[in-house]
Amino acid sequence: MTPFALTIVIPCYNEYERLPASKFRSFLTKNPEVSICFVNDASTDKTQEVLAAFKNQFNKQVEVVSNTKNLGKAGSVRAGMLFCSEKNQAESYAFLDADLATSLEECTQLKTHLNDAISFVFASRILKIGSTIERKFSRFLFGRIIATFISQILDVKVYDTQCGCKVFKSSLTEILFKEEFISKWLFDVELFSRLLCHFGKEVALSKMEEIPIKKWIDQGDSKVKLSYFFRLWYDLYLIRKTHKTCINALR
Repeated sequence: MTPFALTIVIPCYNEYERLPASKFRSFLTKNPEVSICFVNDASTDKTQEVLAAFKNQFNKQVEVVSNTKNLGKAGSVRAGMLFCSEKNQAESYAFLDADLATSLEECTQLKTHLNDAISFVFASRILKIGSTIERKFSRFLFGRIIATFISQILDVKVYDTQCGCKVFKSSLTEILFKEEFISKWLFDVELFSRLLCHFGKEVALSKMEEIPIKKWIDQGDSKVKLSYFFRLWYDLYLIRKTHKTCINALR
């Protein structure tokens, strides 16, 4: 029997001054069935001290993984997932940005959508009545452009692959994270690709559900360097090439 219903992996790079510590403490206190795995991505500030304090206060609920070198978000999430799954730590797993643009509570709520049919749930920033989605227009516009390319690459209609909150059953962990990722920041796209390639399009889509979240608040400047936006297009090309090779192999 696994000790937790859900483990949330949080990649951290130089988060000392912006990590919402009080929110994490409150959540962990109120939700003993959930654990959090912080992954310190070779931070150069005092992030490790903050994470060590969390571990000291919530020893059973908190794990801290420290990368010896900077791996980026993709490598950090993967390191956390492999660490936790090796310990058979939870029934299901999730990952979330350290700034909590999507809250811990809403991430946990997404888990309730997992059932016998649905194994993979992802948050989507669809603005609708009753929701609060706040982000810069430039980021929204760029996101829609990228989403269009991603939908074409995967040949599926997905509104938002990059929200930063995914929840899935532990049985998918090896499929999703066994191999290293091509892209440091577009690895979400690769997760979809891996599911489509492993199960085939029809079965994979039947196992997924895109859930509009109630609240997403942009917490400031992105950690993605401006220079990466030139690399991004090459990453998309490599992902497309890998995905097409995989899909063709299924035919």
